Amino acid sequence: MNLILQALPVAAPTVGWAVHALVLARRLRTARTDPLTGLMRRDEFTSRALRAIRRPHTAVLLLDLNGFKQINDTHGHAVGDQVIAAVGRRLAAWCASRGGFAARLGGDEFTALVRLAPDADLDAELTYGLSARISAPLDTGGVTLAPRASIGLCHTADRPGAALSELLRGADEAMYTAKRLGDHWRTAGPADAYPTVAGRRAGRPGTHLILLPPARRRAAS
Repeated sequence: MNLILQALPVAAPTVGWAVHALVLARRLRTARTDPLTGLMRRDEFTSRALRAIRRPHTAVLLLDLNGFKQINDTHGHAVGDQVIAAVGRRLAAWCASRGGFAARLGGDEFTALVRLAPDADLDAELTYGLSARISAPLDTGGVTLAPRASIGLCHTADRPGAALSELLRGADEAMYTAKRLGDHWRTAGPADAYPTVAGRRAGRPGTHLILLPPARRRAAS
């Protein structure tokens, strides 16, 4: 007992610093992570992406949900939050299987970075891969929804030496072209192939929210 009492003055500061370090680590993780989706936030994504774009076969993506305001207006923000959370999980799983990572930029906008060979079948990857995964039926408890997203992709192979900001701008322009045309996805070419208004949108975005009839409902997450 005497030995324990003698050790307490020495051990107490060590334990205190350990607890303090754990609290700081938790706060740091919270600051870097979006609480609704579990995805990283914009700053953390930028930090990682600046290093990742130096690797070969890298592609930057931007995604924007279609008809999300309609979901909130019709079914409420609680259902909208379920949709955002589900899309975040599905996007993260797709990215992880392709050596990448994703972030929520805010609202219903997401970004991602993955490894895709220049000769990859983008229709298979994005239409039957990512887009199909995102739009799988989601049972919210009151209604079953099939979220839809417009996707823009910019490959580093098409813009060698481009900065992250340029790659993101290319993906952004491609995404809004996909939204305007009602396509699942579009890819940015070697140059700014898509004229935009104020650097982004051109034309009226389409709406692709689908409500599934009860006979076709099934849970997916």
